[in-house]
Parts: sequence; C-alpha cells; structure tokens
Amino acid sequence: MTVLDTRALNRATLARQLLLDRADVPVLDAVAHLGGLQAQEPQEPFVGLWSRLRAFDPSVLSDLLTGRRVVRTHLMRRTVHLVTADDALAWRARHDTMLRQRVRGTYRREFDGTDLGELSAAGLAVMADGEPRSMSELARALADRWPTPGTRPLGEMLIAALVPVAQMPPRGLWRTKGGVRNVLLASWLGREIDPPSPDGSDPVGQALVRRYLAAFGPAASADLRAWCGLTGLPAAVAAIREELVTFRDERGRELLDLPDAPRPDPGTPAPVRFLPAFDNAILGYHDRGRIIDDTHRGLSVTGARVVLVDGRVAATWTVAAGTVVVTPLRPLRRADRTAVAEQARELASFLSDNDSDRVEIADAPR
Repeated sequence: MTVLDTRALNRATLARQLLLDRADVPVLDAVAHLGGLQAQEPQEPFVGLWSRLRAFDPSVLSDLLTGRRVVRTHLMRRTVHLVTADDALAWRARHDTMLRQRVRGTYRREFDGTDLGELSAAGLAVMADGEPRSMSELARALADRWPTPGTRPLGEMLIAALVPVAQMPPRGLWRTKGGVRNVLLASWLGREIDPPSPDGSDPVGQALVRRYLAAFGPAASADLRAWCGLTGLPAAVAAIREELVTFRDERGRELLDLPDAPRPDPGTPAPVRFLPAFDNAILGYHDRGRIIDDTHRGLSVTGARVVLVDGRVAATWTVAAGTVVVTPLRPLRRADRTAVAEQARELASFLSDNDSDRVEIADAPR
C-alpha cells in the first residue's frame, strides 16, 4: 500500500481546501465543496473565502445569507457552521443524536431524568409562531415547566440540539454586527428537513464520507469523525469502500480517498495563505500534523488566526487599528517574509475596503 508522507498529505489538503490555487468558482459552490465553514465568529468565513477564491466579493456571501441560499446553524461538532441551505436540510437529522449527546455531555446532571422528546416538542411549539428568539428568550419561555436545568443549559439544549434553527441576518453579514436571533430552520428555508432513511440505511452518512474526502482527503476514519463528530460512520465507510482507494501515512494509519481526487506532487509550491479563526483546514482532522506542528496544535482550538508558509502554520495574525499584525512562530526566510508581507497588505485592504494596507511583522522567536 502506498505511503503518503506529511508533505504529500499537506499538498493534497491544500488542493482540496482551495488553498493551493485560488479558485474561480461561485461562492455558493465553494461553501458546498468545503462542506461548510465553521462560523461561530461571524466575520471569519469571509476571510476563509477570501483566501480561497479569486476576486472574492464579500457582498455575495451576505446576499446568499439574506437570500436564504446559505444558513448559519449548529451542525458539525455542535459548532455553528455556515452551510448551504440544501446541506443544512439534508444533514440536520443525521446530526440530531450527536447534538443531543454533546449538550448532555456538558450538562449531564442538569438534564438527569428530563424527557428530551417532551422538551423538544415544547420548544418547537414555542418557535412555531415564527417570532425570532434568542437562546435565553426561548429558555425563559419554558423555564416554568423545566426549572431544574437553569436558563443557560436549557437554552443550549434547545437551540444547539433539540430545535433545528437558523440564525437570522444581520448575524453573519459582512462588516455588520448583530445578536443571535433564531427561527425554525424549515420555516426560514421554506422546506422541511429531510427525514432519516426509513429502511435504517445511512445514505446521508455515505454522502458525508464522500463529501469529506473530496474536501479533506486522503484521511483516516478518525479524521472524518473529528470533522463531523458523528458516530456510526464506519458502517457508511464499509458501504462505499469499493468506491474508495486506500493509502497509509507514515504512522501506518489507513487513509481513505476518492480515486480521482487531486493528490499533487509533494514538491508543488504552496503560496502564503491567511486563515481565519477555527478554520476547518486545521480543525477538520484528528491528526493535524499535516498542516500544524504538535508544538502549536493548541492554536487551532483557541481561536488564533494563522498564516500558512509553505503550506504549514508559521505565524499568527491579528488586526489592530487597521493594521494586519503578523507574529511569526519561527524565523522566516527573507523570501517568505516578503511573501507574508505582500499577502498581509492585500488582506488589510480587503478588511478595510481599501482604506488601509498597513502591515506589521513582529520579530520571530529566537
């Protein structure tokens, strides 16, 4: 079985994630290809798409949100994702059990003995009037009947797990601030959520495997689960295994892939790319060594924005007073430092609507 080293996996990831070459595809198609973008920080998906698409216009993504073609909702790993309307409706039921388990895992004692089916029905009944509500408003509407959990746990269970909702604009629009106001997902999109397969098969799980490999492969089953948080996917993998090819990484793990997906030559040059907080190019794997050193792995879960140099995390970045501030994690070669500065200037212009191209690169650690 062919062994793919870390650099080969890195270049495959960059190609699948549209980070090796900026793509000329519509924004909606990019969101679909990527399987959504993690979006608990409302402005971060705009940077993620700017780094991936040529001539990205942020107003297009805002228009897709207001036009209900994309939606912000709790999905993979119980985090807020920006996904296409079609994917939200097709995938939500498959994520239902995982969402409940993850909230219950956080608040096990608070929901001990609670009938979640009854709580779900009550939450749906309240939201059926079409009135947008915050998490706490929905929780307070039901707190008299379920006083034990407390407002925060009750709200999280309802909004993040039991009641499929969408976060309404202006939340998530470009350069716009707005609190979280939730409406029923099916009402917002004008279509019902796809029900689970009646015969017990898992066509959605099989589709998720294919979609994940198209955007993240080659990858191990543990990576797939780290991306979505779902159980039961080994059966979905087994059902489509004849469609797949297999490799091994340097640790001996079996890697799954689609036969015709891009696997560039490991020597392919990789341009500097700026990634937003919680980008799935990093979080979409259990073994993140293909893109970030173990020493810096913690950055991927603390919300640090990172810079890729030669395909790997080499710096963090922030914005202060219109200036993109880059902090290297290691010494950068002169050519790399120049490339980082050039991309940082372009990013500063993008974020400021061409009002600033100021860049500051801090000294590297010694």
